[in-house]
Amino acid sequence: MFVLSKKKELYLVTYSLSIMTLSLFFASISCFFLLLFSLHLFCAKRGIRLLNYLLALLFFSKFGQVLIALLMYSDQKAIYPAIYQLFTPLSYIAPACFYLYTTNFIPGNQQLSKGQWLHFIPVVFAFAHLFSDVPINWTLIANQIAENGQLFSTERTGLFPAVFFILVKPGLVIIYLALTWYAVLKSKVLDKNAKHPGRNWLLLFLKGGTFFQLTGFLPLVFQNLNLNLNMNLPDRHASFLLLNSIAFLMIITYVLNHPRLFYGYLFVSVNLDMGQTDIGKEIRREVPTVTNTIKKVSLLPDQLINYSNAMKEVMETKKPYLLESFQIVDLAGALNIPVHHCSFVLNNLIGKNFRDWINEYRINSFLEQYPLKAQRMTIESIAHECGFKSVATFYNAFKKETGIMPTVYFSQKKVS
Repeated sequence: MFVLSKKKELYLVTYSLSIMTLSLFFASISCFFLLLFSLHLFCAKRGIRLLNYLLALLFFSKFGQVLIALLMYSDQKAIYPAIYQLFTPLSYIAPACFYLYTTNFIPGNQQLSKGQWLHFIPVVFAFAHLFSDVPINWTLIANQIAENGQLFSTERTGLFPAVFFILVKPGLVIIYLALTWYAVLKSKVLDKNAKHPGRNWLLLFLKGGTFFQLTGFLPLVFQNLNLNLNMNLPDRHASFLLLNSIAFLMIITYVLNHPRLFYGYLFVSVNLDMGQTDIGKEIRREVPTVTNTIKKVSLLPDQLINYSNAMKEVMETKKPYLLESFQIVDLAGALNIPVHHCSFVLNNLIGKNFRDWINEYRINSFLEQYPLKAQRMTIESIAHECGFKSVATFYNAFKKETGIMPTVYFSQKKVS
């Protein structure tokens, strides 16, 4: 029995050290990305600045929470009180920022209304809370945060009593989370038939934000399980920190692999220029559509004209070129004519192959959309919306149609 208990104790120690090491490692990486994106969004000159600032505040607040946990677990408690007090106001503004970002993102607002500024009242009280001569037991606060999470510290940390913050912090999270989802569901922007250009980003943002806010309550839930069921769950807070960090890094990895999300909403100031960065060598070029030109085609002049007009009508009315996967077989299917007839009309009457022809429509769409969306989206993200599968394809097509690069084209437009 003594040997078994020793083995069990050794196992628990090894498990605790493993969880702690992994938590510190992944939390450090998360801290880096959170700080990077928050600073980038604060300094970004493109996109809607209101949305950039709100998202930056959310990232910076989350950065503060992770940093506080890192300081506690790495025994850097000398600077812990100052960091905790610095990020306290942000913890009260984050739920409001989550709500304001969502409700202003849907209509694309560029500034807050007068009434929306009232959502920042809690942060005023949070700042006032810092100016107090009340003695603070930082060791006890650190122990409580390690045990219950940062939402449920029962020790006084400033001007107002601890019970005030025990009620306010979780209350703000729950209330603003409910208000956000109510506003989104009411707007029906997440419906499958909704045509909002930022639907995918909004869905990802809502799911991620909801997950991270609700996991803040898990330490308290598991503490109650310990008390009520007499369970032994070692290193709960370290495990939750590890869970949050891995989840955040998975979301970042997903966004990095979806250029429309990354360049359009997260890294909004990036402006790739083919003339400077030779993207064509780095990004795989699309394989052009191979059409069947071997078959002998016998079409009367009237048929050629009718086919040509029908093809143009489909492109102008239904705008299938906005779909990245649209091919000549899809066009032929929509018109109920053979593929080689479409190819023959394009090559002999219109004078272009299918890829150049469809890219012409996409470039014209881009030229219409860019002046309307340039303030809140990058050139690359607008190009993706117009049907281009890659940045390299877009720049090649633009230069082929206009003879110059997009930045030069629009700078000349401004001068004229």
